[in-house]
Amino acid sequence: MVRHFLNLADAGGDAVAAMLGDALDRKAARAGWAKGRSDADAPLAGRVLAMIFEKNSTRTRVSFDMAMRQLGGSAIVMEAGGMQIGRGESIADTARVLSRMVDAVMIRTDDHAKIEELAAHASVPVINGLTDLSHPCQIMADLLTVIEQGKSLPGLEVAWLGDGNNVLHSIIEAAGLMKFNVRIGVPEGYDPDAGFIASATAAGARISTHRDAQSAVRDADVVVTDTWISMGQAHAEAKLAAMAPFQVNPALLAQAKPDAMFLHCLPAHRGEEVTDAVIDGPQSWVWDEAENRIHAQKSVLRWAFGQL
Repeated sequence: MVRHFLNLADAGGDAVAAMLGDALDRKAARAGWAKGRSDADAPLAGRVLAMIFEKNSTRTRVSFDMAMRQLGGSAIVMEAGGMQIGRGESIADTARVLSRMVDAVMIRTDDHAKIEELAAHASVPVINGLTDLSHPCQIMADLLTVIEQGKSLPGLEVAWLGDGNNVLHSIIEAAGLMKFNVRIGVPEGYDPDAGFIASATAAGARISTHRDAQSAVRDADVVVTDTWISMGQAHAEAKLAAMAPFQVNPALLAQAKPDAMFLHCLPAHRGEEVTDAVIDGPQSWVWDEAENRIHAQKSVLRWAFGQL
């Protein structure tokens, strides 16, 4: 049966834990190596990943390319505008053709329904590089970063500040799988999808919604935010005004635990959702988080190919 990675729940908690353990081991084994050097076992030698981009990308593009190189495989980058899919070829036909030509497909797109259709018609693994609904690969990197700093996931208190977006959806999903708690600091009218909250709560996670930033952040182990205006959205002044009280600045971060970590999936709109003093400060782990996209996705790829 083909393994698709559209959301974290597609793998499940045990598999996520196995992937994180594999990522830690592989990253440690590469210490001091040139970035383009293949891992000693080159587990994906001969494998090819097709990467489809309907949205701009820096971290997703480079991290998946480097992940395949380090695993001994290779990647093909395709911009949707330069493909037949950009001229009306169906998602289903694209899936059928690519399945005959490559070993797996990663897509970064807008509508989550597109990736579901791609997976439904592909006979090779399909991986979610980002959709409007979720961003599971980013959260794998976030969890890896948290574990690297000696924090245990079960019982972890995570504070989210800002928009109830795709990144938050995947954090909530991870909370249910890995048994940690999420406090959502969000203005009214920008709440996340209730379905993710219901699933995580049913799995034993505590998910709470706060209309003031201080109560969300108080005594948190990890503080996370993201851009308030997503790609493709208008620069809405009303939304920016509503989000302003949820900016992560030194005063707000001081409400969290003294050793609290700050995370941001990037790119950051400095001066909006986060200040320079926080993102460049001693509690910021955003650069480790960005690098960990490579290591986490290597293990996602290995899982998709049935190696974990």
